[in-house]
Amino acid sequence: MGAAAVVAPGRNEAMLAELRARFGPRVHPVRLSGNETEDRERMISASPAPIDCVFDIMPPSVATNVVRAALMTVRPYGRVVLMGGVGMLGGAGLELPYPWIMRNCITIHGVWMCPPNAATKLVGLIKAGLLDLGQFEPTCFDLDHINDAVAHAATHGRPFKITVIRP
Repeated sequence: MGAAAVVAPGRNEAMLAELRARFGPRVHPVRLSGNETEDRERMISASPAPIDCVFDIMPPSVATNVVRAALMTVRPYGRVVLMGGVGMLGGAGLELPYPWIMRNCITIHGVWMCPPNAATKLVGLIKAGLLDLGQFEPTCFDLDHINDAVAHAATHGRPFKITVIRP
């Protein structure tokens, strides 16, 4: 059995192209239009198989219709993990279609931030070779230069670029 496909929706075309370049043909980027129905159909069409799981890690600034569009792509008996901050700044709630959830036996799991054992599981993924740290571009600082590290992190934040403090 091959690696699972990943549908990666987003608004930033450059980042979507970078994800595809870094992770290859298993990543299926989808440019979001802002139209909930259209975005849902585009995500479903991009997937080579029924979507088993939707993982939401959107920031609070994202409109709820983006998460709802993704959530409603999941197959019957599928799973949805809500871990983002959508709606945390106020405004409209997610407003999920209760009858659709019930008829399709959808499992919804919400969790704020990471569970206590997340770091241990992350190390397990690295040890198993399932998380390639070579994808990241670290800039390292020692403890004597911690203020420089904080300043660097504040001005160089970007996906796959990380600031590391080494003891």
